[in-house]
Amino acid sequence: MNRNRIIVAVVLVVLAIIFVYSTYGDLSPEEYVEFIQKEREEQERFMKYSPDSPFVSDSVVFKGLVHYPPDMTFKVKGRFEKINKPTIRTLVTNDGKQEQYLEYGYAAFDLGGRENRLLILENVTENVLFLAFGDETSAIETYGAGRYLDVEHSGEKTIVLDFNLSYNPYCAYSEQFSCPLPPRENLLDIPIRAGEKLYKE
Repeated sequence: MNRNRIIVAVVLVVLAIIFVYSTYGDLSPEEYVEFIQKEREEQERFMKYSPDSPFVSDSVVFKGLVHYPPDMTFKVKGRFEKINKPTIRTLVTNDGKQEQYLEYGYAAFDLGGRENRLLILENVTENVLFLAFGDETSAIETYGAGRYLDVEHSGEKTIVLDFNLSYNPYCAYSEQFSCPLPPRENLLDIPIRAGEKLYKE
């Protein structure tokens, strides 16, 4: 094996290790908390300084985001259920409009003492997967119209959902934004005390 092949092999191994650690939760509890904290710091910087932030308007003052403490209980590995004939799903927005997404599949997972099932949608325009969900904390501890979670999936039969990374839609900060509401099947009857909490103005 020549030197270039050895380098390629090493790189592939390193990438595989990174994938396993980041996707399947093999980080130590301390490493995992550090990872979540860094993600939240990056989110804070975006909200403060990015021209795409919902707080760029002079009428909306950013006062900092509020999160639940990181909890590995809410990073779940579930079963991915493929939709054989995906169709366009229309979601109603908080201001009465409609947005269309392509059905991608379902994530089935155990949490809160029961099996739960959430519909994953694809934003075809941006080529990203996400799910919008509500739970028993909605309108009490978290935003009433639900929260979002970005999803990654490479075709495996399993899928990882990390609710510690769930976040509020922009309409949680200002009424000038239009945000799709969770589909009916994504309204969980368990509390998800992870991720972003209700924004306090």
